Amino acid sequence: MARELKERSDVQVFGAIAGIEPLSRQRIERVLPNGLSAASFSVLGHFARRGAVEGPAELAAALGVTKGAITNTLQRLEAQGLVMVADDPDDGRRKRVSLTVAGGRAHNDCLAALRPDMEAMRRAFSEAEFDAALPFLQRLRTWLESQR
Repeated sequence: MARELKERSDVQVFGAIAGIEPLSRQRIERVLPNGLSAASFSVLGHFARRGAVEGPAELAAALGVTKGAITNTLQRLEAQGLVMVADDPDDGRRKRVSLTVAGGRAHNDCLAALRPDMEAMRRAFSEAEFDAALPFLQRLRTWLESQR
C-alpha cells in the first residue's frame, strides 16, 4: 500500500528544510552585528571563503539568489564600506565586487556573534549526526543546482 503524500520521506525532507531555513535565518539575524542581514552575512562569508573578485551575476548564481536581490545586498554592503564594487577593466558594462578589509572584519565579528549559538548546537547534536546528514544534503543540493 502506497504511503500518503505527507508520509513520504522525500516530502518530509523538503518540509524539514523549509522549516529549518527561516528558523536558522532568524537565529542568525538576531545576533548579527552592525545591522547586517543573513543575506549580507552570506555575501561576506562567500568572499571570506573564496577570497576572489566576482561579478554580481556570478555571486547571485553562487548564492542561489536573483541578480536583483544580490544588487540590493551589494548596495547596502558597499554603503557600509564592507565590499567594493568597481567597473570591470575588461568590460565597462560589468561590475567586479571584492571584500574590503572592513568587510573581512565584519565577517569575523559575525562569526564571533554566532559562536554561542553554534556551540549550543554542537552540544545538542553529535558530530556523527552532522557527518551522517552531510553527504545526502550535499548530493541533494548538487542535484537541485543541476536542475536549474
